[in-house]
Amino acid sequence: MIRILRRLVLTLLALALAAAVLVAVLGPAWIERRLNPVTDAGDKVAVSARAQALHDSLVIADWHSDALLWDRDLLKRADRGHTDVPRLAEGNVAVQVFTTVTKSPRGQNYDHNSAEAPDNITPLFIGQLRPIPSWFSLKERALVQAEALNRAAEAAPDDLMLIRSAQDLQTLLEARRKGARTLGAILGSEGGHPLQGDIANLRVLYGAGFRLIGLTHFFDNELGGSLHGEGGSGSGLSDFGRQVVREMQQRRMIVDLAHASPQMVRDVLAMPGTRPILSHTGIHGHCPSPRNLSDDLVRAIAAKGGVIGIGYWADVNCGGTPADIAASVKAAIALVGEDHVSLGSDYDGSVDAPFDASRLAVLTQALIDAGLSDAQIAKVMGGNMIRYLAQNL
Repeated sequence: MIRILRRLVLTLLALALAAAVLVAVLGPAWIERRLNPVTDAGDKVAVSARAQALHDSLVIADWHSDALLWDRDLLKRADRGHTDVPRLAEGNVAVQVFTTVTKSPRGQNYDHNSAEAPDNITPLFIGQLRPIPSWFSLKERALVQAEALNRAAEAAPDDLMLIRSAQDLQTLLEARRKGARTLGAILGSEGGHPLQGDIANLRVLYGAGFRLIGLTHFFDNELGGSLHGEGGSGSGLSDFGRQVVREMQQRRMIVDLAHASPQMVRDVLAMPGTRPILSHTGIHGHCPSPRNLSDDLVRAIAAKGGVIGIGYWADVNCGGTPADIAASVKAAIALVGEDHVSLGSDYDGSVDAPFDASRLAVLTQALIDAGLSDAQIAKVMGGNMIRYLAQNL
């Protein structure tokens, strides 16, 4: 009887282990497919020879991809999500910001989220079998994702180069002018909560290659108020947030105001010498979504020399087609001028997109169809972002 019970226990343990492995292997992939769909809207757009030729001549750059969250090998083409190095190369992307996501509240919405809500990222990291320290520390989660990007760049330097300075950017651009297809990657953080309220952690992240930090995400944090937090529009930049922004200025790091509360935006803009960006958004006057900042604040960011990244997902464009993205680009140009508009796809950020990175020429076609000139398209698709990076990294 004891032998039978022992065998039964061992069998049950083996089944439990197999189930855990199955969840770890299949669960995150299933979640990613569900949260990052590619709709068929882009497939309905034919790319003309003229649009493809223009697209192939562009230097293309994008402010926001969350691909590092999903623990895929970025050097291999995936059958899910929106970006990886092969698909970005097919789309002729020269520079991509990869942001690290470390916390996301259960029931996440655009209106009101508690910083104390259960976290969606913890079970995802456990399910992906990420290193155990990252299960319990937001800083470690950011560093694990940064390490993955660094490893990929070291493994395939002809395909991927980490950009840490304006000189690195110029080296990349010169190589591409000579025919290289290397993708330049800039490391960013989706929110400042991985700092865990300690300015010393900003230096740790900088040392790991981070050059862009969004101050908040979907909840208020130690730096101040979120557009979607509990503090409302009156919750601005905290004393710690001011300390972080000042040190980021000293280190020539990029301050991103995506997800920042209106008062936080005003507080950052009021600080001497700040030149923040808005990495992924729509235009409120064109699409009155609670995700989009007011037109006055967007205009104020541009007035300080910042650029505005237009996202690809339906919520910020009030529509899910390439033409809807192009309409948001036109609205942004009308609001802030053609020198301050750029791309901020939010690829792989738990959003829909009408095309993945390999089909980016569809957007070039949509911008032509919307009546933009070739010069305007060149600015929006990458010229403005590259200029900003060259001046500010």
